[in-house]
Amino acid sequence: MSDAKKVLVAEDSSVIINLTKNVLSFENFSITAVKNGQQVLNKLAEEDFDLILMDINMPVMDGIVCTKAIRNLSDPVKSKIPIIAITGNYKNFTLDDFKKAGLDDYVQKPLDYDLLLSTVKKHIYK
Repeated sequence: MSDAKKVLVAEDSSVIINLTKNVLSFENFSITAVKNGQQVLNKLAEEDFDLILMDINMPVMDGIVCTKAIRNLSDPVKSKIPIIAITGNYKNFTLDDFKKAGLDDYVQKPLDYDLLLSTVKKHIYK
């Protein structure tokens, strides 16, 4: 068995963080959670991740601004990390809007955890 893949969860809801951790940990993913986009950038500066689950509406720095900042990083690996949007406002965005912002995919709230898991696997194991 290889080392657990590392997923950074950026979400301001503790309930969603805990449910997401439970689902992904069961599948042997290593989970780190933060509450806003600035904390995402801080964590990325400290360590490597295989994927980011990014809430769009967060305090301090939202997911779109944070994703654009990640895509502009000088580190060629970190700037290309798969980022999946988690959003309750998906009707305000099209997949094309998310792609233009640098997001690779999205999962809408309320989260379907089977879909979340399959989306994470699709981007980590491609």
